Amino acid sequence: MEGKNIVINWRSADGKLDRLPALATELARLKVAVIVTSGGSATRAANEATNSIPIVMTNDSDPVGDGIVSSLARPGGNITGLSTLAPELNGKRLEILREVVPKLSRLAVLRPSTNRGVGRHVRELELAAKAMGVKIQYLDIRDASNPKDIDSAFRAASKGRADGALVLASGIISAQRAQIADLAVKTRLPVIYHEGRYVEAGGLMFYGVSLTDLSRRAATYVDKILKGREPADLPVEQPMKFEFIINLKAAKQIGLTIPPNVLVRANKVIR
Repeated sequence: MEGKNIVINWRSADGKLDRLPALATELARLKVAVIVTSGGSATRAANEATNSIPIVMTNDSDPVGDGIVSSLARPGGNITGLSTLAPELNGKRLEILREVVPKLSRLAVLRPSTNRGVGRHVRELELAAKAMGVKIQYLDIRDASNPKDIDSAFRAASKGRADGALVLASGIISAQRAQIADLAVKTRLPVIYHEGRYVEAGGLMFYGVSLTDLSRRAATYVDKILKGREPADLPVEQPMKFEFIINLKAAKQIGLTIPPNVLVRANKVIR
């Protein structure tokens, strides 16, 4: 019970990822019992701040690939928790977008320029695109905090005659979700997102991991650690619950009709 047998010290970078290292260092100096992180950037910042305080991550996209843990089965250090690792989701998102936009042949993909490597997520997307005969146009966002960078990306998508777009998982880009959702409407571009908050900000569709479910499950890790378990011995869990959200308001704004067979599969419909 908060305030009786547990005290929670909240820290937020408010979308400014360069603030994370200082915030993580501050928590480490407070000698908290456990640090809980949301997203890969926060986990890396906490990892650099301490190698002794247990860290529970709630939604790291690829903790093994990022060098955060040795393996999912045996993390091996002071970090454990939950991962959103499900690379096949981008292929599934492309399938859904193709159902909504049957003539989809050119796909614009927004990604941070700092993560241009062919990671698991990109490989899965490229395999799915190749199978469907869809050409990918990568739009690298150099500085998401600069509105002009995102404007330029959407202009490039229009110039490249993109039929639809997909946003890769990125905390840096996610911080500008309202601007991205607004530009998607203004350019009448159907976009599917990796995070539900984009749809809440006016975006068209989201299919992916339920972050709410991961956060709730993270509480069990905190409980075990506070009762004496070592993070190194607690396997990292992968997603179990997925969500599909459609925003019919956004669809109407860009003149798009969502097929009934797609609509009935949605967990939530915003009207």
